[in-house]
Amino acid sequence: MLVDFNTLPEESRVWIYQANRSFTEEEIKEIEEKLDVFIDNWTAHGSDLNAGYLIKYKRFIIIGLNQNLNKATGCSIDASVRFIQQLEEAYKVDLMDKMNVSYKQGEYVAYKSLNDFKKMAKDRAVSKNTIVFNNLVANVAEFNENWEVPASESWHSRFLK
Repeated sequence: MLVDFNTLPEESRVWIYQANRSFTEEEIKEIEEKLDVFIDNWTAHGSDLNAGYLIKYKRFIIIGLNQNLNKATGCSIDASVRFIQQLEEAYKVDLMDKMNVSYKQGEYVAYKSLNDFKKMAKDRAVSKNTIVFNNLVANVAEFNENWEVPASESWHSRFLK
């Protein structure tokens, strides 16, 4: 069952998919329509899942699931991964590669491979104050508090001197 992401309890699980490019306004509208249909029909062992989503910065798809009502199962998680893979194919975009880093340069969101980000850290092109996106957050509370943080407060800090 589709619900407003902002109404999900703080302990709701989140999955963050970061695109290797920005989506166009038209693509965002289409993706939102597809997400509406997918989430409205998303189930675990025949039971509706209470879930919502956000699309942030034209680049991130965040899916949240209230596991207090029904927990995700292997099959339901597989279904969501297949859905994301269908988006990747339809929009010729990479959403599953976790070895890439997004960070802010002013209001612009930049996207680099992890190796490029490490090199930029070594060259001091990014600093401990650079705002990064910690896509490893596990729930809505962590998403709200620790998704957009200075690199010094994220796993990215290991690359900064």
